[in-house]
Parts: sequence; C-alpha cells; structure tokens
Amino acid sequence: MRKQHDLLENAVIVAAHPDDEILWFSSIMQQARQVIILYRDFWAVPDLGNKRAAAIANLPHDNVTWLELAEAGSYGCADWTSPEMSETGLAFTATATMRDIKSMVKKMVPADSPAPAARLAQAYNDNFFTIVERLRPMLSEDMNVFTHNPWGEYGHEDHVQCFRAVDRLRQEIGFKLWMSNYCTERSLPLAMTYFQRTPGPFIRLPADVEYAQRVAQAYVDADCWTWIDDWDWFEDECFMEAPAGPSSAPGQGRLFPLNFFSM
Repeated sequence: MRKQHDLLENAVIVAAHPDDEILWFSSIMQQARQVIILYRDFWAVPDLGNKRAAAIANLPHDNVTWLELAEAGSYGCADWTSPEMSETGLAFTATATMRDIKSMVKKMVPADSPAPAARLAQAYNDNFFTIVERLRPMLSEDMNVFTHNPWGEYGHEDHVQCFRAVDRLRQEIGFKLWMSNYCTERSLPLAMTYFQRTPGPFIRLPADVEYAQRVAQAYVDADCWTWIDDWDWFEDECFMEAPAGPSSAPGQGRLFPLNFFSM
C-alpha cells in the first residue's frame, strides 16, 4: 500500500451513487476510513438496486456504508447553461414537469412499465433532508470528509445535492470538507461561480489506478457499472477544502487544477 497522506488518517468519502466513490476519489478510496454511498434503487431500472447490492458486497474495502436511498431521477432537470440554486440543490426546469406528466400517464395505463412513487421535484427535495438526517450521526468534528464538488463533476443534480447536504452538516458539526476537482463543459458555468480571487490551498494525490480497476470490476461483474466502458483514470486528483459558497465576484478568479473531460 502507498504511504498514507496525513489528511487521510480520519478520512470519510460520501458519494451519491455506487461507482461514484471510485470515479472521483480513486486516489483516496483505499485509504479512507469509511465510504458512505447514498443511493440504491432507481425506479426506471427496477433491478438496479439488487445489482448494486451484489457489487458493493464484493468491493475491496472493509467499511462501506450504504444509506440505500431511492434516486429521484433528477439528471438533466436543471438548466446547466444558467444554473439556479435551490435550498435542496438545484432548481428544476420544465423538464421535470414533463417527466411527471409522462409518469402520470404510465400510472393510468395498465402496464408493467415502472413509474416513480412521487413527483420528481418532491422526491428530490425529500432526499435532501433524508440525507442530512441520516448522515448527521455518522459524521464528527475530527473527520476529513471528501465529497462531490458543488457543480456535480460532469453536471449531475444528485451530486450537487449531495455536496449541499454535506456542506450543511459541515456548518453544523465543524468537520473539514474537501471537494473533488472533476469538471466538464456542461458543469463549467456553475463551477465558475466558485472561482476565487484568492483560492485556498489544495492537495494533489496520485490516482490508484490498479485499485480503481478492481473496484470497477466489481460493478462490471454485477452488471451495474454506469460509467464509460473505456474510462481512463487521470494520473492524479486534486482536493481543496470546499469554499463556504459561490464567490461574491464570479467570472474572474482561480480555484484549483481541474481534471477536465468531455462527455
């Protein structure tokens, strides 16, 4: 095993979906004291939760905790060209309403087609408060907590919500909160609002590609690897203590080196 960075002596990863923990935190997952994953089921893919359970049971990590929440299905519901924040993550566009209408039609027509139990925006909002309540007793002041960045890496509404929930607990509990450095052209407009005139220090750690491939294989074997088949991990990752909020002077500034990729 590689030499452990001092920052990882009491490190916890909080990741939204199964496989996020290795995609965005490959340099620290093996050395993290605990990995916490939020979601299990997704109504649109009925057997996904069981497949994820099989994968997580075979992950090469001794301490993976799973909150087993149900995904709302929020991906693609925000306006990423001009993102608007909400209390529980990102505000949704009419896309969410259209999905609700389609779901209502499915419920009215006798069929085996899956449909969500609640309206999308309501499920998304409810998840935020559930995340906060369930994570609260699991986190403590002495921890270094690593989670998604506030623009959701490639632009995923669940990732943004995960960050916002953990950030609320940081303000309440007082642990150090570290964010990942991945970004795409889709999420860049939101990332730019966090650019700072005087950015804080960051750490750069080498990716553990061999370990990452072992974790990924557990998901592939369980038929629930949700990412690009030929994903090539970056050579290193940077982590910065998350800023308290968007910059007061967005549009000019710096943050830290980004692992930028195209979807």
